[in-house]
Amino acid sequence: MLNGKQMKQLARMQQEMMTVQNAVAVMTAEATSGGGAVKVVARGDGALVSIKIDPQAVAAGDAGMLEDMVLLAANQALEKVREAASREMSKVTAGMNIPGLS
Repeated sequence: MLNGKQMKQLARMQQEMMTVQNAVAVMTAEATSGGGAVKVVARGDGALVSIKIDPQAVAAGDAGMLEDMVLLAANQALEKVREAASREMSKVTAGMNIPGLS
């Protein structure tokens, strides 16, 4: 059972988590592949914001390789934004010692 101090900690942590979640939703991360031929920007809410492809990569005519570069850059951008979100959320929960929450 939680005591009064722990309830206040939990309420503060919930408020801070909501603030961080809102900030994370709009943060962006960028990744490239193919030596910069493909650039992808992802947002913290999991949406892809933009994909830029160097026209020379298209002119090369290897659709399979271009698809792989887009996929790689997109996954890297999404992973970067997930890692940043995790770091921000861990700042909120650091030092909190509430039984039953880990």
